[in-house]
Amino acid sequence: MTAPGRLAIIGGGNICAALLSGLLDGELLDRDRIAVVEQLPDRAAYLRDRFGVSTLDLAQAVRAADTVLIMVKPYHVEDLLPRLQLTAEQLVISVVGGISTTQIESGLPPKTPVVRAMPNTAASVGEAMTAISAGSFAEDVHLQRAESLLRAVGKVARVPESQMNAITAFSGSGPAFFFYFAEALIDAGVLLGLPRALSEEMVIQTAVGAAAMLRDSGEDPVSLRAAVSSPGGTTITAIRELEKAGLRGTVMVATEAGRDRTAQIGQQS
Repeated sequence: MTAPGRLAIIGGGNICAALLSGLLDGELLDRDRIAVVEQLPDRAAYLRDRFGVSTLDLAQAVRAADTVLIMVKPYHVEDLLPRLQLTAEQLVISVVGGISTTQIESGLPPKTPVVRAMPNTAASVGEAMTAISAGSFAEDVHLQRAESLLRAVGKVARVPESQMNAITAFSGSGPAFFFYFAEALIDAGVLLGLPRALSEEMVIQTAVGAAAMLRDSGEDPVSLRAAVSSPGGTTITAIRELEKAGLRGTVMVATEAGRDRTAQIGQQS
């Protein structure tokens, strides 16, 4: 039951491409067991050429699938669900921001197992952090199947669905926050007189090194920052300015706004 069997992916965007790359490069699923539903002809052609998968119409793809992975925009969900013509034996994995499992289940046959998932854009380099939660009829075997698929693009954690909007706000959006801060650091380097290309190279490598330390050192962020902050030194002086500017509080407010917007999207859809 944990094996994904035949997979239908509805929506051929960037996360779809990242997942295909992870599944095929890791030899977790044969390409002849994957079908993608993509309405844009050019995008469908790209997916066929790049990954060697079939691009089928919705009815064909779903009929042959054991697992149906929904990767569409929230405003497409209401129209899509009645057209799926699923059976209760098929697993649905929803990667639709802000849409609850209850909302997905309401448009499907009774007792269809649904797992909600929220990866982030780091899936494109195999380093996603994906949260998953079970709907009313999804059991452990369904979560295991979802994990087996989504581990192809990074780490997976099981969470209560009550936490998913918060996770969307800071993990789903999280890479953009890091990109934003990296952009600010690059501009700071230019302000201090460095050529932009050199500033960009140094910031990117600094970010890579810092991320590796966070992941591999076994130390928490507070300890790692303190180790760099010598008494009366450059780092602690700069940190003081970030604190005076309210960076920590601003990040908290931003993630709260993202959580509220995620909930709003679900209500609107």
